[in-house]
Amino acid sequence: KFAMKHRIERVCEVLKRELGQIILRELTFPTPLVSISGVDITPDLKQAHVYVSAMGTDVQREAILAVLEQNRGMLQAEVSKRVVLKHTPHLSFKLDDSIERGSRVLNILDDLGLDETK
Repeated sequence: KFAMKHRIERVCEVLKRELGQIILRELTFPTPLVSISGVDITPDLKQAHVYVSAMGTDVQREAILAVLEQNRGMLQAEVSKRVVLKHTPHLSFKLDDSIERGSRVLNILDDLGLDETK
C-alpha cells in the first residue's frame, strides 16, 4: 500500500514538472505568471486534477483556465509522449488561489500593522 501511495506521489510530481515545461513553451496567457502548483491524480491514474496558480484579475484567471481547457488535447498528447503510463490521465484544470489568499492575509496584517516580515 505504501509503495502504491509513493508511486502516485511520484506520478504527480512528474506530471507537474512536465506540464509546467509544456505550458511554458507551448501556450500564451493573458498574464505572465502562470505555473502548475500541484497535481492530484486518482488512484487508478485515469483522472488528474491540475492546480494552476496565476496572478491577475478574476477575468484573466478565468481566461487562463479557458486556454488550458482549449489545449487539453495537445497537453494530454504531449504528456503521453513524455510520461510513460498505461493510460494518459484525463486532465482537469482548477485555479489554485493559495498565492492570492496568502497575499490577502499579508495585506490584512500590513493594514493592522502586524506584518513581522518588514
